[in-house]
Amino acid sequence: MSIWEYANPVKFIRTADVLLPWVTAAAAICLAVGLIWGFFFTPEDFRQGSTVKIIYLHVPAAMMAINAWMMMLIASLIWIVRRHHVSALAARAAAPIGAVMTLIGLVTGAIWGQPMWGTWWAWDPRLTVFLILFLFYLGYMALWEAIEDDDTAADLTSILCLVGSVFAVLSRYAVQFWNQGLHQGSSVLRAGAVTGADTTEKVSNVYFIPLAVSGVGFVLLFVALVLLRTQTEIRARRARALLARERMA
Repeated sequence: MSIWEYANPVKFIRTADVLLPWVTAAAAICLAVGLIWGFFFTPEDFRQGSTVKIIYLHVPAAMMAINAWMMMLIASLIWIVRRHHVSALAARAAAPIGAVMTLIGLVTGAIWGQPMWGTWWAWDPRLTVFLILFLFYLGYMALWEAIEDDDTAADLTSILCLVGSVFAVLSRYAVQFWNQGLHQGSSVLRAGAVTGADTTEKVSNVYFIPLAVSGVGFVLLFVALVLLRTQTEIRARRARALLARERMA
């Protein structure tokens, strides 16, 4: 069995119909457990107080904002190389979800940053690049809507996705590139207590475990929404093609 079998729209829709209930249920369980555990059953941080609990929304949303664009990049490259319509429609389906994740990351970051930095917004390298990524999401969706021919729209949005991928990468590694920013480096993957001479920022396990559960929930939610929206895009494309044939008849 080849993975390219799922480029067949009928095969994709049937497979998605089977997966959707399970992925949706798993996403709901993980999100409920992670967020309830994190918000109500973890202690306040000794420096940040209860504000630290925004981490359970901010970090998973920000990570998915970047990963959603990378998924769109892969789907766009498949379209460019192999001309599979399902891949182009999957990229289109993922864009609004990624945009919402980016917006959640920006809003929760502002709420988190205000008591920590004393301002709702700072032109920090990571924040600025993340804002540009959000604008790319908006531009990507607008380009799809502006072009009537699906193949032409897929070609142009794929090129835009390639360009925007630079900002997706920068938003992940901006802290390493520019040291003058306010935003701290990644500490999520360095769970555990700080011991000995190790003074790097780490997330304590009491926060990390529910954060990991919440993160899995965000991933599963993204997968479920992409499957659902891709099905919708395939059916809409079929309807447009059928309508065009009827007009020509």
